[in-house]
Amino acid sequence: MSLRLLITLTAAPGKGADFAQAFKTRCEEVMREPGCEQFEVFQSAVNPDKLVLLELWKDQAALDAHAKVNATRAPLPEGLRSGVPGEREDYTYSRAR
Repeated sequence: MSLRLLITLTAAPGKGADFAQAFKTRCEEVMREPGCEQFEVFQSAVNPDKLVLLELWKDQAALDAHAKVNATRAPLPEGLRSGVPGEREDYTYSRAR
C-alpha cells in the first residue's frame, strides 16, 4: 500500500526561494530511487518562507530504503533552513476517485 508523506519546512527569513531551489536537485535525485512515485517541494504563495514536501512511496519498504540512502546524503547548504524542526505527517494513500 502506498504511503504519502507531507513535511512542512520553514526557511530562514527571506530564504524561501533559495531553499526551494536547493531542494530541486534533491528532488530529482530522490525521484530516481526505486519505489518513489512523488518527491516535490511546494512554496507557499502566502508565506514564501514556508514550504511543503510531498512524498509518495510505493510501500514501506521503499520508504525504509530511502531513509537509509538519505542518511548518507550531504545536507543542504547551511543558512537556508530555520531552526524550526520540520513537521511530518504520514498517510496511507488510497485514491478516492
